[in-house]
Amino acid sequence: MKQKTISLLLALALALSLAGCQKEETVTAPAGVAVQVQTVEAQDIASENTVSGQVTAGSETSVYVTATAKCTAVYVEAGDAVKAGDVICSLDMESSLAQYRAAEIGYTSAASSYSAQKDILDRQVALYEKNWNDTKALFEIGAASQSEVDQMELQYLSTKAQRDSTLAQLEASMQSAKSSYEQLALAMENIDSRGNVIAPVDGVLASLTASEGGMVSPSYAVAVIDGAEQMKVTVMVSEALVPKLSIGDSVDVTVSSVGASFTGTIRAVDKTANAQTKLYTVTVTIPSEVDGLLSGMFADVTFHTDTSADTIVIPAQAVLTSGGTQYVYVVEGDTARYVEVTTGLTGTGATEITSGLTEGQQLVTVGQSYLADGDPVRIVSGEG
Repeated sequence: MKQKTISLLLALALALSLAGCQKEETVTAPAGVAVQVQTVEAQDIASENTVSGQVTAGSETSVYVTATAKCTAVYVEAGDAVKAGDVICSLDMESSLAQYRAAEIGYTSAASSYSAQKDILDRQVALYEKNWNDTKALFEIGAASQSEVDQMELQYLSTKAQRDSTLAQLEASMQSAKSSYEQLALAMENIDSRGNVIAPVDGVLASLTASEGGMVSPSYAVAVIDGAEQMKVTVMVSEALVPKLSIGDSVDVTVSSVGASFTGTIRAVDKTANAQTKLYTVTVTIPSEVDGLLSGMFADVTFHTDTSADTIVIPAQAVLTSGGTQYVYVVEGDTARYVEVTTGLTGTGATEITSGLTEGQQLVTVGQSYLADGDPVRIVSGEG
């Protein structure tokens, strides 16, 4: 009897233990698919097209020297602001400068000689012409003979011919000196009398190829200066976008290399496509207060074209597609409802809904891919 009682107690203890374990292992899962929602609202939306282009100067001046020379010093670097007349670098131009000065003196002397001789010879010709005319007047009143008239005419014509011949020789000499001077002057363009390369305009030094101890040559620009006037961005767009653009429209511009984002203005839209690319050039002006931009930097330009005001706009990721049908899920109570929609304009991360939704509905924005119509849901975050 005692043994039977012990067995019953052990059986009861085991049963209670098993019941306790089963109770601990039973966990009640929350009902419904976890989703996030937001309230459907009406707002404005614009279709966006982003195109890459380049920053360019309103005007750009390349500084060349037409003589090969060694650079002895550099006084500026790319990105520096310069004024017309500022020294960019110095060159070893002593030999060229000596030739230039000699040619300048030679041309000045030849021009002076031509001018002086022309003055003297013109006076001589005028004198003989007057003598001839006076003799003709005397002949008219019988105070001079025909032979005297002929002699004065011959002297006039001879003096005139000699003048013309002498001036032709002097002019040829002057032109030769001028040609030599101009050739050397061209070689000295943008270089002052001490061999310094001078900035011809105000602006920002976009690039600089001269380096101390290096050589410069006519084959490439010593420097490129972006004009001080307003910078611009040029982009190429398709023919589909051209009719939607107007001069004066605002655009968003981003220049990633300098971390700049700003609003630009369309200044020009070409009416003729590039023959090779079949694209159209659009020019966008940059506000003058934007600093740090250099010609050649890449820029992204976003055009806001078609617009819709006071329309239903939802996150683009909320829209699902199946077999060409677009749809979303909304929450009614604690149930997901399948709703077919028609989309319109698409902006950055947003889509216009032209039919299917109304303001105030609870739109599923996260978790919609796991839903079917009528599924129970539980909102874990988002708007209620």
